[in-house]
Amino acid sequence: MSKTRTLIGSLFLTVALVVGLAGIASATPPSIPSEATARAELAALTVAADGSMSGYSRTLFPHWITISGSCNTRETVLKRDGSGVVTDSSCAATSGSWYSPYDGATWYNASDVDIDHVVPLAAAWRSGANSWTTSKRQAFANDLSYPQLMAVTDNVNQSKGDQTPATWKPSLTSYWCTYAKMWTHVKYKYALRVNSAEKSALLSMLNYC
Repeated sequence: MSKTRTLIGSLFLTVALVVGLAGIASATPPSIPSEATARAELAALTVAADGSMSGYSRTLFPHWITISGSCNTRETVLKRDGSGVVTDSSCAATSGSWYSPYDGATWYNASDVDIDHVVPLAAAWRSGANSWTTSKRQAFANDLSYPQLMAVTDNVNQSKGDQTPATWKPSLTSYWCTYAKMWTHVKYKYALRVNSAEKSALLSMLNYC
């Protein structure tokens, strides 16, 4: 019985260490506001129904662009958000680990990771980006200064698609507060609208802070 308890204790310790390391590997996107700031910004956003998807194309939001040397936006975020990331001469990640805060998964191959646009390109189009210049849309799609880009599990990003918090939220409720603050801050920075269901969902998520 003593050996059994020791084994169980060791297993719990191993799990704790893995979880801890995963947390360390999770980089925080820049410029995430406080809850109070996010609430103030959300209150300032224009509430209106979504616009049409007519004319939309991802090519109208050029990405990924060169950031430094041979590194593009995706590769830059992979290095920022990963742990122990090693790249080759073309800046492609050859090893490292990435923790996805949406679902709590850790990945060891860059091919398992997508760079998520926190506010999806199509969602931005429906809420004001349809009237932007291509230059502004490119800046939005490659924004490394605000919490608009982050490395996450690829199929989670794909399941999110272009949905707003009204219909999609991270599976980890512990991340809802941060997600709502990021989403609100990006929409505020770019003066994008929110629809009523989206605003209601964001307010609810901010209650998890």
